[in-house]
Amino acid sequence: MMNLLDGRLLLPGDPDYDEARKVWNASVDRRPRMIVQCASAADVATAIRAARENDLEIGVRCGGHGVLGLAVPDDGLMIDLTPMGGVTVDPAARRARVQGGALLGALDRAAQVHGLATTAGNVSHTGVGGLTLGGGMGWLARQYGLACDNVVSFEMVTAEGALVRASEKENQELYWGLRGGGGNFGVVTDFEFRLHPVGTRALVVERTYPAADALPVLTGWRELNAEAPRQATFTAAVTSGPSGPEATIGFVWVGGDLAAAHRLARRLGELGHPVRERVQEMSYVDLQRMDDSAEGHAYRRYFKGHLLGTFPDEAAAAFLTRGGDDELTPSVGLQAYGGAIGDVPDDATAYSQRGTLFEFVAGARWSDPAEDAGRLAAARRAAARLEPYAGGSYVNMLSDEGAEGVGRAYPAAKLARLTALKDAYDPANVFHLNANIRPSR
Repeated sequence: MMNLLDGRLLLPGDPDYDEARKVWNASVDRRPRMIVQCASAADVATAIRAARENDLEIGVRCGGHGVLGLAVPDDGLMIDLTPMGGVTVDPAARRARVQGGALLGALDRAAQVHGLATTAGNVSHTGVGGLTLGGGMGWLARQYGLACDNVVSFEMVTAEGALVRASEKENQELYWGLRGGGGNFGVVTDFEFRLHPVGTRALVVERTYPAADALPVLTGWRELNAEAPRQATFTAAVTSGPSGPEATIGFVWVGGDLAAAHRLARRLGELGHPVRERVQEMSYVDLQRMDDSAEGHAYRRYFKGHLLGTFPDEAAAAFLTRGGDDELTPSVGLQAYGGAIGDVPDDATAYSQRGTLFEFVAGARWSDPAEDAGRLAAARRAAARLEPYAGGSYVNMLSDEGAEGVGRAYPAAKLARLTALKDAYDPANVFHLNANIRPSR
C-alpha cells in the first residue's frame, strides 16, 4: 500500500525521521512506528487505511504547535502534512486556497503581495489547519472574525478514507462542526479563505511598568479597551525583568488610519510614566512573525489558559502577581476579544465563548528537564488565580485538562451536536489524539 504514495514513508532509523518527529514543545520525545509525509489527499487516505489495518493510533501534524505534542503518537502512525504547504491567492475574488500543511507565514506572505490578509495567529510557524479548526484568534479577529469565520469551504479525508467537501451548500453540518470543533472528524487537506483589504502596515505599542505599581495603569488600559476601535487589539503581559516583575500594556493596530493609532497610543501614554516604551510601525508580515521564537523548537513548553468574561479590579491584581515570584514563575498575558468575534451568532459555528472579553494564558518555556515539575506547577498556580473570572476555554489553548476542558470549551447543547457529528463521521474515534469529542457509543 505504501509504495503508492506521492510523498514518502519514514521509519525509525531513516534519514530525516528524527527531524520529522520534532514538534514545538521540545519535551515531546515520542517515536512513531511510521511517519507518512503526505503530498496529496490520496496519501492521507492511504495513511489512514494503513493505520486502521495495523491498529495504530493516528496523530496529525501540521505546524506541531499543540503543547501536548499529540501529533506524534508513540508506536503509532503520524500523518505529516508539511509537504502540503501550498497557498494560492485570487486577488480579484479575494480568496486563498490553502493546503492542509501550510504554515501561517506562507498564507500571510502570499496574501500580502496584494495588500490582503485573513485572520491568523500570532506566530508565523503555526499550522493554518490546527489554528483554524479550533477557532483561530489573531490580530485581525476584532475586525473580521476568527480564522474559522473566514473559511468558505473545507476538503476533508474521513476515517474511511473518503474525500468530502463542506461549505454553506455542501455537508452543512460538517461545515458547522469544522469551524471550532477541532480535528475530531477527519483530516482537512484544503481550506478556502476569504481575504480582506488590510493594507500592509501595522503599529505596535508597548509601555512597561514595575508590576507592583501597575494596577492603576492596567485598570485604565481595561477601560480604554472598552472603547477602542476594532483595528486595535489590546494586549498586556507580566514577565520577569532585571529588577523584578514587569507589566507591559499596549495594543496592536492593523489597517485603517495609522494616525488614529498614534492618537490612541498617546491616550494610553496618559495612564502613567513607563520605564520603557515602544511605539513601532512595521509591515503586517513582520508583525505576524514578531513573536516567533528565534530558538524555534528548542524549548520545553507548557501553558494553561482561560477565556475571561469579566476583568474586575480583583482579577487585574491577581494577573499582576502571576501566582508567585520566583525563577519558575511563568509569563502571563492577555489579549482582547470583542468586535467582529461577537458579531457572529453563537449557533453559527461550533466555536463558542463569543462573549469573551480577554484571553488569558500562563506560558512557561525552559530548557532543563529537571525543572519540568516545578514549571508545570507554577503555570497551574498562575492560571488558578484567574480561574474565578473564567467564562470558558479555548480549544487551541487546552493542555492536559482532558474531558473537563472540552466541557468548558462547548456548552452542553453544542457538545451534543458535535457528538452526533462525531457519530456520523468517526464513530470508532479514530481521530482521538486531540481535544477529543467522544462518540456516543
